[in-house]
Amino acid sequence: MITENQLLNPQQWVNTHADYLYAYTLSRINNEEQAKDLVQETFLAALQRADKFEGKSSERTWLTAILKNKIVDVYRKKSSGLNNPTERQAEDEQKDFFDEDNGHWNDSNKPLPFGIEDHDPLRGKEFNNILQMCMQKLPALWMSVFTMKHMDDATTELICTELRVTQANFWVIIHRAKLSLRACLQKNWI
Repeated sequence: MITENQLLNPQQWVNTHADYLYAYTLSRINNEEQAKDLVQETFLAALQRADKFEGKSSERTWLTAILKNKIVDVYRKKSSGLNNPTERQAEDEQKDFFDEDNGHWNDSNKPLPFGIEDHDPLRGKEFNNILQMCMQKLPALWMSVFTMKHMDDATTELICTELRVTQANFWVIIHRAKLSLRACLQKNWI
């Protein structure tokens, strides 16, 4: 049974939740116009499904769940071409990271410390901006998989199902995305 304080209040959604939902979306897709559109689509979908709100969660949690599904739809659309030229180019760029004979890092590509351990808020913000820029350089599928796994804490099974990839492909994508991000961060951050 829904109590009086758990009822939806659509008239206040924009004032109460829009900034939060926009920031949430922007951190995952890094496209301002698309983020605004997704928040609006979330509000519209919530209005259409208001009768299905059971009051088992807060209004914000419910709206965020709807938004997450919309973001996954964007990931799915972006990653529908699994063997696109951007992905092949990114794979080619990574071939020289390891020694073919023993599988160890090449001396020129060994990971360096990032220097973000000092917890300086300004450096943290700068780091996040550079990380977002690096993530935008990933092929769409790689960015989708990485974001769902490491930002949304989605399970491997859910990611594979939603993005229609095998578990083996998932782990290869995660590995390659991390390598690309590390290389980009070392080039732009250190």
